[in-house]
Amino acid sequence: MYRVIGTVKSRAFRVMWMLEELGVPYNVMPAAPRSEEARKYNPLGKIPALVDGDDVLTDSVAIMTYLADKHSAVTAPAGTPARARQDAMTLWLIDELDAALWVNAKHTFVLPEKLRVSGLTPTLHKEFSRNIETFAGMLEAAGGDFIMGDQISLPDILAVHCFGWAFGAQFPAIPEAVKAYTKRLRARPQFRAAQDH
Repeated sequence: MYRVIGTVKSRAFRVMWMLEELGVPYNVMPAAPRSEEARKYNPLGKIPALVDGDDVLTDSVAIMTYLADKHSAVTAPAGTPARARQDAMTLWLIDELDAALWVNAKHTFVLPEKLRVSGLTPTLHKEFSRNIETFAGMLEAAGGDFIMGDQISLPDILAVHCFGWAFGAQFPAIPEAVKAYTKRLRARPQFRAAQDH
């Protein structure tokens, strides 16, 4: 059985949601970032980690990709143009949305005060807003319930997690179409099951 190291209120939630979508059993070992428990699985103390037998994997997107490929679900098949488009979307979400949220977190509460750079938040909000408008256009072009086509895939999990994080961090409001998309995906029983950990 898979073991997820982390907490629901972290990027570990992405992994839990992916596992719920795959319908495979797992358990959660709660561990805060930089905690002694987290460092047992990642010397940097970052979460999440995934334990699969003797293997320990780190980085939420790498773990989700591994799981989707291993179970041949919630992803386009490797080596196909559809997968290349999916990977491009995943990397864009990491570069343009997740990165802004993480930089904001580091400079508002993660880093020691003496290392924080004040005044970054307005720029990060502006960049995030511009990119979320771009995402809204991509969603409209996709023409369905999901960003990559007619079924949920890894980028949907990543995007919805980022939008929830943005809401909690009081980033600017998101477009109505993106709100409806987020609400629809958060209503999935798999999302709700992941929240129960």
